[in-house]
Amino acid sequence: MTTVDMWFDPVCPWAWIGSRWLLEVERVRAVHTRFHVFSLAIHNDGRDVDDWYRTWLDQRWGPARVMLAAERAHGNDVLRDLYTAIGTRIHHAKAPIDRELSVAALAEVGLPTELADAADSTELDADLLAGNRAALDPIAEDLGVPAIHLPGQDGTVNAFFGPVVSPVPRGEAAGKLWDGILLLSETDGFFEFKRGRTRRPITT
Repeated sequence: MTTVDMWFDPVCPWAWIGSRWLLEVERVRAVHTRFHVFSLAIHNDGRDVDDWYRTWLDQRWGPARVMLAAERAHGNDVLRDLYTAIGTRIHHAKAPIDRELSVAALAEVGLPTELADAADSTELDADLLAGNRAALDPIAEDLGVPAIHLPGQDGTVNAFFGPVVSPVPRGEAAGKLWDGILLLSETDGFFEFKRGRTRRPITT
């Protein structure tokens, strides 16, 4: 069994697709995904970004804070189901990013709804920043999510940004993409494989 660590911001559509891909991989390969919280709002705080993206970020601090508060109180294992509950509302139902969203998701997975209070608190922001650095430092570039770490054959960590894919590969297609990423990640000196995006994220 290979344990993969994936960092996500619950509001990021590309991370959502990446996470659903990894859950598909678990069905067809001996893989287990361990999820970790990332904050795009903190990652881009103080950076020069487009006005529309700044507005988008400013409205989306809450979900990552709520997710981390839940993890701190109840352990890492709760992130898997809570991410699905929050992400389904954001990316499928297109629900507003507000307290009601967090309360409903927390209730769905049996967690205390008062954890939604964390959305408006800066108390865990230093921990979110530390989590961001844990995700990106091994990648050696200040990119974003999805960020994935997997164990190399020599015991070191192979870390990368991506995959950026749309829509979610399903079944054996998910497994084949995994196989390809394993091959690339274990190739000494391999750094980049990229082409321009021709579609928006398909999150459903």
